[in-house]
Amino acid sequence: MTLEEKASLMSGANFWNTKAIERLNIPGIMLTDGPHGLRKQGGKADHLGLNKSLPATCFPTAATLANSWDRQLIREVGRTIGKEAASEKVSVLLGPGLNIKRNPLCGRNFEYFSEDPYLTGELASEMVKGIQSNGISACPKHFAVNSQEHMRMTIDEIVDERSLRELYLEGFRRVVEKGQPKTIMTSYNKVNGTFANENTYLLQDILYGEWGFDGVVVTDWGGNNDRVAGLAAGNQLEMPSTNGITDREIVQAVRSKELAEEVLDEAVDRLLELVFATRLDNQAAPSVDYEKHHAEAVEAAKRSIVLLKNDERQLPLRRDKKVAIIGDFARNPRYQGAGSSLINPAKLSNAWDVLSESGLPIVGYAQGFKRMGGPQERLRREAVALAKQADTVLLFLGLDEGSEAEGVDREHLRLRENQLDLLHSLTEIDAHIVVILAGGGAIEMPFARDVKAIVHTYLSGQGSAEALTSILLGDYNPSGKLSETFPIAYGDVSSAPYYPGKEATAEHIEGIFIGYRYFDTVDKPVLFPFGYGLSYTTFAYSELTADRHQATFTLTNTGAVAGEEVAQLYIQKRESSIFRAKRELKGFEKVFLEPGESKRVTIKLEERDFSYFNPTIGAWAVEPGAYDIQIGSSIQLIQLEKRITLEGASVPCEHTKEQFPHYYSGHVHEVKAAEYKRLLGYEPPSPYWDPKRDLGLNDTIAQARYKNVLGKAIYGVVLFFNKFFDAVNKPLLANNVYFVMNMPFRQIDRFTGGKISRQQILKLLKWINR
Repeated sequence: MTLEEKASLMSGANFWNTKAIERLNIPGIMLTDGPHGLRKQGGKADHLGLNKSLPATCFPTAATLANSWDRQLIREVGRTIGKEAASEKVSVLLGPGLNIKRNPLCGRNFEYFSEDPYLTGELASEMVKGIQSNGISACPKHFAVNSQEHMRMTIDEIVDERSLRELYLEGFRRVVEKGQPKTIMTSYNKVNGTFANENTYLLQDILYGEWGFDGVVVTDWGGNNDRVAGLAAGNQLEMPSTNGITDREIVQAVRSKELAEEVLDEAVDRLLELVFATRLDNQAAPSVDYEKHHAEAVEAAKRSIVLLKNDERQLPLRRDKKVAIIGDFARNPRYQGAGSSLINPAKLSNAWDVLSESGLPIVGYAQGFKRMGGPQERLRREAVALAKQADTVLLFLGLDEGSEAEGVDREHLRLRENQLDLLHSLTEIDAHIVVILAGGGAIEMPFARDVKAIVHTYLSGQGSAEALTSILLGDYNPSGKLSETFPIAYGDVSSAPYYPGKEATAEHIEGIFIGYRYFDTVDKPVLFPFGYGLSYTTFAYSELTADRHQATFTLTNTGAVAGEEVAQLYIQKRESSIFRAKRELKGFEKVFLEPGESKRVTIKLEERDFSYFNPTIGAWAVEPGAYDIQIGSSIQLIQLEKRITLEGASVPCEHTKEQFPHYYSGHVHEVKAAEYKRLLGYEPPSPYWDPKRDLGLNDTIAQARYKNVLGKAIYGVVLFFNKFFDAVNKPLLANNVYFVMNMPFRQIDRFTGGKISRQQILKLLKWINR
């Protein structure tokens, strides 16, 4: 191969395909979005879901599927999505997403599994196995520490080594070692000062070195900063096409001896291995039965929906009680997120239609509120009048399409005021209220005490209406359990004072204490705890035996109906000399039981399950002493406990009570600058932009507001369109304009394929900086 041919393979041919070299019989392959369904665009390509894609099965999002805690189910979902991808000649499916939910405001949390790295890694591994069973590649993303959408292309995630290892990398480690993906996607952001895509420590030392990854690293779309530095660090494929701009940079770097040609050769070898392992141009496409796949989507949704409250056994619904259906979401379902994961569903129904055919005595439907907010007295009065005719009100509430999306974070955890006002009005009549929520994550619920039942569907995909109906009628016994903690109020969240990073950096001052690791450690009351979910039956736990290798116990269905229970194993270290979470999830099993049936359940343990990352020695270590093996139905409801002792020599670790008093107690809201600096081991960089500094290629339009009239004008125009689209209820367009506002100048020439050249961008920056 010529040097130019080798360099050409390091970037895309267009938005979705790698380059082919006909002279050498090297085919191109297609990569496309697909964390919860295939998104192959039929027309002009874009990354943020503006243009419609081909019909495909829309499965529940990762945040929803995680509530199933069902490894086999998630593998089957992956298998089906992978089959649809293969049928469309897609070789690399860009998913699953497995970033850790540091904070519930992250706008892309609906695409991620959990706040817990063990659960994330276990479930994402199964998704990868399922996808790759079709002979194609999954692509876990976004490696690493992509914890916010605001300023995601430039933000520097400042995180201490222990938190990095135990939280933000651990899920990826499990996926690499257990799922063996053929590709991994890097994130846009920096990690401790270096862009993830050119971070030698993350890519060479950890991913390829410690974990033994043997696949291809691909950028997120437009995620390249310095092409030569990225290639040297371990990235092989830049997407999308740059019309040869960065290919020429590679050629020049090799010729000037800045980059060893052997590095390029190794990258080409890795890419060609992927191309020839996943090429589909020489194979017949598998046939797809979309009706069968729809039934699978319904089953996945049923197993993932969570029953949060069921006072006086309000559910299942009685068929002799009159029912009113209220809320815009009943007729216009919110079943998926927005952005690059936006699926064109092959089939879609709504709860109103499905419930109307169920045989329930339904008295009618009322919209109740305007979906995008704002008062509407007529809609409220109509809903209240309808509710007065019913014994039970099914009230469909949720987060609208503008609340959760790629490129923008949530502003709060509340429902819109008009929804809460309607609910308050309904609580003043005699009907029993069942709230049915739609949304990709945690929601504040000041109304929880005022209603009889709460069902959270999350974003359940195209089969959500059928799945919900089967649960409401008792045809299916709900088995979902929360994969994240629901706080009473956002201010209770450990990272709330620090999130998001507004300008230059995002400081992870809370350290390892995110999600239940914080709430449980400091005994902070929550709305619903991690691992929580109700059933129409009851379960009993008994006869625990445990050692360092496994725990075995008996699980019995003590109720009157068949059901599934998610038994969870937590480990708690007693009298630790270092700061750590009170307990951590280290195993789980989902078990189906007939009424009265018992089963012995065994959960295996590994040495890593007892380990912490010791930054003093730069390695994982096991602290000797007493450990409690706990079996629970949630983190707050521990049913069985067995203490074991691990022998061994103590390894020095600096994370002691004397050095880190607030981390040792878990009260991370009280951490001061000096203690955080000790945790990092260095003085953190300023979290703010310097408004006096000239703007460069890695700066954004958002920063132009600090410059001259031209800069302020450019920022003002973009901001105007963001606000305009929001005002006319076009949330997806508003979010995409916001994405442009936060995009660095260096990406403009690459996203436009050179139509706006680098020289033109540099000239614009020169004018702005005058």
